[in-house]
Amino acid sequence: MKRLLVLLAVLSLVLPLAAAAQESPAAMPEKTKEFAVYLDKTSRENHFIPSGWMGDHGDIKINDQSMDNPHGGTTCIQFTYSAKKSQGQGWAGVYWQNPVNNWGNKKGGYDLSSMNKLTFWARGAKGGEVIQKFVVGGIKGTYPDTASAETGPIELTNTWKPYSVNLSGKDLTYINGGFGWVTTADLNPEGCAFFLDDIKFENESGLKPEGKKQEEMPFYVYADRSSPKNHFIPSGWMGDYGDLKYDGVSREDPYLGDTCIKIIYSPKKSQGQGWAGIYWQNPANNWGDTDAGFDLSKTVKLSFWARGANGGERIEEFKAGGLMGEYSDSDSSSIAPVILNKEWTQYAIDLKGKDMSYVIGGFAWSTNLDNNPDGLTFYLDEIKYE
Repeated sequence: MKRLLVLLAVLSLVLPLAAAAQESPAAMPEKTKEFAVYLDKTSRENHFIPSGWMGDHGDIKINDQSMDNPHGGTTCIQFTYSAKKSQGQGWAGVYWQNPVNNWGNKKGGYDLSSMNKLTFWARGAKGGEVIQKFVVGGIKGTYPDTASAETGPIELTNTWKPYSVNLSGKDLTYINGGFGWVTTADLNPEGCAFFLDDIKFENESGLKPEGKKQEEMPFYVYADRSSPKNHFIPSGWMGDYGDLKYDGVSREDPYLGDTCIKIIYSPKKSQGQGWAGIYWQNPANNWGDTDAGFDLSKTVKLSFWARGANGGERIEEFKAGGLMGEYSDSDSSSIAPVILNKEWTQYAIDLKGKDMSYVIGGFAWSTNLDNNPDGLTFYLDEIKYE
């Protein structure tokens, strides 16, 4: 009987500790200076799984044991992105998660407090491929990552080059989204193939936190197809979004460069709204729920070139900023209404005196059925903050 009582007493102490351990993120071994996301296909040091496919996930193919000139070891990861818009999003990406398919709905993640940067090697199959951003953390949900950071846009070369994400000063006590990438059909209209290797967290002595930098002008919303200068994604389709067709690589008489944007509005009231429009956002589909704004304090105006297919097309509003939410734009300004000419004409939204220190909604337009009963076709180019 005494032995049974002793056993029960021991279990009463051990079981709560075991439960607490299950509630905490996995800790790294002491004195660990590196923590791998991917080193090699067969490496036991790999800690995250590339399971979080996003956006046009049908446009992505992965080969995580490619032997095509790996940077280190015997294999690397090859991604192929077709840009066919299989899910109608115009962008795609992949998160490395722990455990598999964990979008913050279950416990997982790692305590990476002793790390202060993530490093990786990347190359394009041909060179010129543009990745909109590489990310660490940022997954939300019931069990959200405690930090988020990113770098990009990055234009890849056809040779291996090292890149890094500064994590100094970040709270890395719980990281489920160990690594990720996002790119768009606008940046890679014919698709692209690229390679990744030796992705790992490290600790660099003396590394200082990066402050929120003020972006230099000009700062582009849209410069040209595949341009690494493009900083926002036309993902915020509004109103009767089914009435819209968007072509970000139109070659129909661009104002400058090889391409311009062509937009067709057919007022069929697909969603019963009687109006439609598009927001250019950072990141894609960010309606103010993600902390990812640019500091555009140095701007005094947003300029762009526009023309109508026939002339006389009426746009109810062109806008900079104005998105609301947990992480709202710091200010907004607009011009309205605008009657387009058949010839390219430059327009500007005055931003003098506006607080543009935090911008996720880089540019937007809207129109309606009442003023365009037969629909309209119009073009945009060279959209930039100055």
